[in-house]
Amino acid sequence: MPSSLLASPSPTQTTPQTVQWLPKAALNAHGCGGDCTTPEDDTGARWPRAEVLALFNLPFNDLMWQAQQVHRQHWDANEVEHATLLSVKTGGCEEDCGYCPQAARYDTGVKASKLMSPEQVREAVVAAKEAGASRFCMGAAWRAPKDRDIEKVAELIGVIKQEGLEACCTLGMLTEPQAQSLKNAGLDYYNHNLDTAPELYGDIITTRDQQDRLDTLSHVRSASIKVCSGGIVGMGETREGRAGLIAQLANLPTHPESVPINDLVRVPGTPLADTPPLDPLEFVRTIAVARITMPTARVRLSAGRQQMSEAVQAMCFLAGANSIFYGDKLLTTGNPEVERDRALLSKLGLRSGKAVTARIEAV
Repeated sequence: MPSSLLASPSPTQTTPQTVQWLPKAALNAHGCGGDCTTPEDDTGARWPRAEVLALFNLPFNDLMWQAQQVHRQHWDANEVEHATLLSVKTGGCEEDCGYCPQAARYDTGVKASKLMSPEQVREAVVAAKEAGASRFCMGAAWRAPKDRDIEKVAELIGVIKQEGLEACCTLGMLTEPQAQSLKNAGLDYYNHNLDTAPELYGDIITTRDQQDRLDTLSHVRSASIKVCSGGIVGMGETREGRAGLIAQLANLPTHPESVPINDLVRVPGTPLADTPPLDPLEFVRTIAVARITMPTARVRLSAGRQQMSEAVQAMCFLAGANSIFYGDKLLTTGNPEVERDRALLSKLGLRSGKAVTARIEAV
């Protein structure tokens, strides 16, 4: 997730450079270049990929109607959770994710910073709470944190819990003991997105594979931390590729409790900066299919919301989105201003809904 500020190279770091992205020219039915490893036979799955694609292909009105019915069976249709995301350690990441301005190898203007102090985080948590947020998420640009990093983050989690908000982190890949340490510190949610369909993953990221992500999600589940996992659309994938992402999320042993759907933010200097924008109605379809296939998840409008019109956001809420990131920034990219969000929600007759854990603790 995006912005504009550049990591100064450390003595062990190579100088950031603009990288030419070379997408595969010939796409097959899955939307990949022919090296697809997705099993063709997934008939035993909770949501076979063909059925997910069939949802995407429904007439728009029929898809929206079905999504609305599912949404109303499980949620208050006029309630939207507010979450705030703070980058507590920005830039300098060694990964090569094609969408991310925090990768040290891309010249995006993002400057690397050290981990924020508990005092700095508390100030942000208090401001988020006063603005109406009920979940506070912290992001750190690590490929995988060291154990000493986990100890420092545990202290920051304590700050969030002291203020009565639900705590979420996204820190990169975790070992099983690290996940347990975060649970012991009071962490409610861990975010680790699958990003895209399995067969497209290697086109976007080469410094890890998707199994690394699945292993981290497994460690998080084993520690009894709730899972926040979604992906990014608009990275040049086909509709079939978007169906592959949603199918994989929906077919996890337990589908995520929170599913952020990101619309690619095209940041100059990243390999995907010149990717054509996704049709807004296709984004709405993705929200609707996520709602139908993962009925008890919070489906969150995440990165890219700043560039959406009020009408598109309203359709996303109608399609079943019931969570937004709320505040001035989303990691390193702009987010719709608080007052503008309040005005839109008021116009639509929507109200802020407390995060589930925060609501239980309040009671």
